[in-house]
Amino acid sequence: MLKRRLSLLAIAAVTAMLATGAQAAEIIRLATTTSTYNSGLLDYLLPKFEQDHPYQIQVIPVGTGKALRLGRDGDVDLVLTHAPAAEKAFVDAGYGVEPHGVMYNDFVIVGPSDDPAGIKGGDDAVKALATLADKNATFVSRGDDSGTNKKENHLWKAAGVTPDFSNYKAAGQGMGAVLKMTSELQGYTLTDRGTWLAMKDNLDLSILVEGDTKLFNPYQVILVNPERYKNLNTEGARALAQWLISDEGQTLIDAFRLKGKVLFHASAGEAVDPSKAVGAN
Repeated sequence: MLKRRLSLLAIAAVTAMLATGAQAAEIIRLATTTSTYNSGLLDYLLPKFEQDHPYQIQVIPVGTGKALRLGRDGDVDLVLTHAPAAEKAFVDAGYGVEPHGVMYNDFVIVGPSDDPAGIKGGDDAVKALATLADKNATFVSRGDDSGTNKKENHLWKAAGVTPDFSNYKAAGQGMGAVLKMTSELQGYTLTDRGTWLAMKDNLDLSILVEGDTKLFNPYQVILVNPERYKNLNTEGARALAQWLISDEGQTLIDAFRLKGKVLFHASAGEAVDPSKAVGAN
C-alpha cells in the first residue's frame, strides 16, 4: 500500500509539473485576416512555431480594419494584415512598430459560370466592376472594412463608380460567408485567391477575372507599440514576427499547398514585383 501511495503521489507530482509547464507558456495575441485563417495557413504554420518556442498563439481572425483597431486599443500583441495604406497609417500614428512584409497572393473576381454580365476572361478588374454596375448585376461585398473590402472600394473608386446600384449587397461578413452567399445568389464578388481555393469545391462559382496587377495582395506583420501599452507580450510577438520572416518561416509559407495549389508566396526581405502575384497557382 505504501509503495502504491508513493507511486500515486509521484504521478500526481509529474502531472502537476506538466500542468504548470503548460500554464507557463505565454500567450501571444495575434489579430489577423480571415484569409490567413480560412485558407488553413495558420493551422499549418503556428503549431510549428509553438513546438520550438515557449508560447501559445491566440488567433483572432477578423477583417483588417478590425484587426488594426484591436491593435490601436492594445487588445492584441501583433497584427498580420493586408491593406498597405491602412497599415502605413497605423504605423505612422505610432500604434504599430517593426512592420515586415511576409508574403503575398492576389485577388480574383468570381461569379456564375454562365456569367450573365459578360466579364469572363478579362484581366482588367476596374473595367469588370464598371460593367457589373452598369448591368446592375448582383454583387456581394464583404462590407466589413477588411483588407478585401478596402481593395474593392479602391477598385470602385478607380472605376468612377459609387456602388449604390440596387443589386449591390454589403454583407458585413467574412470572406467564407460572402462566398457562400454569392454562390447562393449566383452573383459576383471579389475574393482573395487563398480563401477561394479553400472553398471552391463547395461553391457554384468560377473565376472570371484574374491577372490584373491591381489585384496584388501583400501581407505585413506589425507589432503593437509597447510604449503605448504595458500589458503586451512584445517579446513573444517579436519572436513570432521574426520567425515568420526567417528562412524557416518563409520556406514553410512557400511550401504550403491546398489541393496541390500554392496559396501564398513568401516575400520577406525582397522588393516584390506585383506581377508575380498573377496566377498564384
